[in-house]
Amino acid sequence: MMRARQGGDRAGGEADGPFACKGCRCDGADDAATAKKRQRELDTVQRMIGIYCQGHHATERGELCAHCRELSDYVVQRIERCPLTESKTFCSSCPVHCYRPEMRERIREVMRYAGPRMLLVNPGKAFAHALDTMRTRHRSEKKSV
Repeated sequence: MMRARQGGDRAGGEADGPFACKGCRCDGADDAATAKKRQRELDTVQRMIGIYCQGHHATERGELCAHCRELSDYVVQRIERCPLTESKTFCSSCPVHCYRPEMRERIREVMRYAGPRMLLVNPGKAFAHALDTMRTRHRSEKKSV
């Protein structure tokens, strides 16, 4: 029986063997900018799940039903383990889709509902999200020219 390897398992965080991670944060290394970006992404998606849960499951603000808590926990796990945080803005623009298909569909539903409502609930986060999206598009257009 194989056990999952965690960051502390490897001596010095060095890649070893044929299953070594390439460009991964297995050693726990994370610069301040990446950590801030990761936290901002977590805050935004959790806020959006909260908006969705309030609207669809009539929960109180700050509370999540079991269904939405499961999605939130899954999203947190995916974002925390993402090796591409430095180079991507959002999971939707990522070249690697690490969400299970059913979870990907659930988060899409949440985003469709909560995205427009973020303008009313938290305009600062909505503006930052739109700005990040425009920057990503601008960078990708520059690379293709």
